[in-house]
Amino acid sequence: MPQTTLNPIRDTAGDAAAGPRVKTKKLKLGIPKGSLQDATIALFERAGWRIYENGRSYFPAIDDVEIECMLIRAQEMARYVEKGVLDAGLTGIDWVVESGLDVESVTSLTYAKQSRSKVRWVLAVPEDSPFQRAEDLEGKTIATELVEVSKRYFAQKGVAVKVEFSWGATEVKPPTLADAVVEVTETGSSLRANRLRIIDTVMESETHLIANRQSMQDTWKREKVDKLALMLNGAIAAQGQVGLMLNVRKQHLDAVLQVMPALNSPTVSSLRDPEWVAVNTILEEGIVRDVLPKMKAAGATGIVEYPLNKVVL
Repeated sequence: MPQTTLNPIRDTAGDAAAGPRVKTKKLKLGIPKGSLQDATIALFERAGWRIYENGRSYFPAIDDVEIECMLIRAQEMARYVEKGVLDAGLTGIDWVVESGLDVESVTSLTYAKQSRSKVRWVLAVPEDSPFQRAEDLEGKTIATELVEVSKRYFAQKGVAVKVEFSWGATEVKPPTLADAVVEVTETGSSLRANRLRIIDTVMESETHLIANRQSMQDTWKREKVDKLALMLNGAIAAQGQVGLMLNVRKQHLDAVLQVMPALNSPTVSSLRDPEWVAVNTILEEGIVRDVLPKMKAAGATGIVEYPLNKVVL
C-alpha cells in the first residue's frame, strides 16, 4: 500500500513557488480610547509608528506588521491585559490600582490629554460649602468613577462616607446629587467652571505601558515591548527640547559654554581648522530665545537650531 506524504501547512495566500510563508509574530497592543486617544497616537508618531484610525473601527492599522492594535477604554485596559486578550496596553496607573488586577508595569509615560504632566484625582466640594477637609464629610455622599481608591482613601482617614459610582459629568453633581466628588483634573479649570473647590489630592496618576505577565515570559514579546518603551520614552523626553549646533574659536569656547545650560555636557568636536571647534547640545526650547543671543555675543557663529523627535538617555 503506498504511503501518504503529509505536506506542511502553507499560507495559501503565499507564492507556491517561493515555498511556505513564515507566519509573522504579533504583539497585541491596546491603545486607550477616549481622552488619551489623540495624545497617544501623536506620541506613537513621534516615536516612529504611524497609527491610522478609522472612525468606526476599534482595530486601527499601524505601519508595523508585528503589532496589532485595538482601541480599549483606559478603564478596562488592565482587565484585558491581565486575561491575555492583549499582550500590552497603555492606560493610567489610576485604573490599574482601581482594578486591583495583576499586570506588569513596564514603564511610566508622563503625558496626558492636554499636557506633559501627571494628572490628579482630587476631592472637591462646592466652593460655598463649609467643608474644608475630608473629615468634614462624615456621613456624606461622594460621587466618583474611582470608587475603590476613594473608599480606601476615606477608610485610611477613618471617615465614614457613601461612595457612589458616577457614569460621567461628575463635576456637575454637587450639591444636588452628591455632597462632594473625587474627580480627575489636569489644570482644575473644569472644576472651577462648575464652582468646585479642591480640598485634597486623593492620588496622582500618569500613563503606564502595562503588559501581561505571561506575555513578558516570551523573549520576542518582551523585546518588542521593551523597544516600544524605549522609543516612547525617547519621544516624551524630546518634547520641549531642541538641538543646537554652532562653531566657535577655541579662545571663546569657555565663554560660550558658560551661557549654555545643557541636558548633559555639550559635545565639542575638532574642525579642520585647529583654531575652531564645533559644539552640539540640547536645550529647553523655551530658553533658546534668551541663550542664543548670549552665545552669539560670546563668540559663537553658524548657530543652527533644529527640532528633536527622540532623546534616548
